Amino acid sequence: MAELTFRTGTMDAGKSTLALQTNHNHAARGRAGRLFTSHDRAGSAQVSSRLGLRAEAIEVGPDLDFWRYTVDALTQGARIDYFICDEAQFYTPEQVDQLAKVVDELQIDVFCFGILTDFRTRLFPGSARLVEVADRTEVLQVEALCWCGKRATHNARTENGVMVTEGDVIVVGDVDDVTTPPDVHDVEVAYEVLCRQHHRRRMTAARARAVSLSPEPLPFS
Repeated sequence: MAELTFRTGTMDAGKSTLALQTNHNHAARGRAGRLFTSHDRAGSAQVSSRLGLRAEAIEVGPDLDFWRYTVDALTQGARIDYFICDEAQFYTPEQVDQLAKVVDELQIDVFCFGILTDFRTRLFPGSARLVEVADRTEVLQVEALCWCGKRATHNARTENGVMVTEGDVIVVGDVDDVTTPPDVHDVEVAYEVLCRQHHRRRMTAARARAVSLSPEPLPFS
């Protein structure tokens, strides 16, 4: 029986690497699949890993209907055994329901990969729906680490080096971004994974380094 599987973890936990590896493993056994993504750090219609791996994919916009896409492809003679859906947190709840229907009615395996919560520590709607309807939800065993060495559980966004907890949910950036300082009209957006304690204190690695060089005590308020 086909299944809808959701594999989740923080940024830097290897989700896209696993998505590409899963696609390779199934293709190597003669299975025919389709690769989907949304707002990948490397640009449109690509699945990219921080290890340097990447593959072309179908970009998922808000208007993509997975059920209609699949039925049209099968009607035209295509063979589809599985879907790999990266960055699934950006899918709409309706699209997740469409994927569930593809699994149940067409017996096509769907493997989704994504983050549970955004930089505000709130569930992405797509991820919330996946948790509700997936046959299996698995937390990746590769643990991303906070700067302090503890397991990272939260995704933090920085703008011009300052951690923020408000703003647009979808702003593309990366935990490895190192760019030139922005001019007065630009905002440099980056992401960092933190443990809950340091996310709550808004204590990024850069701020921790600055505090360690300051005579002022650590802020515990």
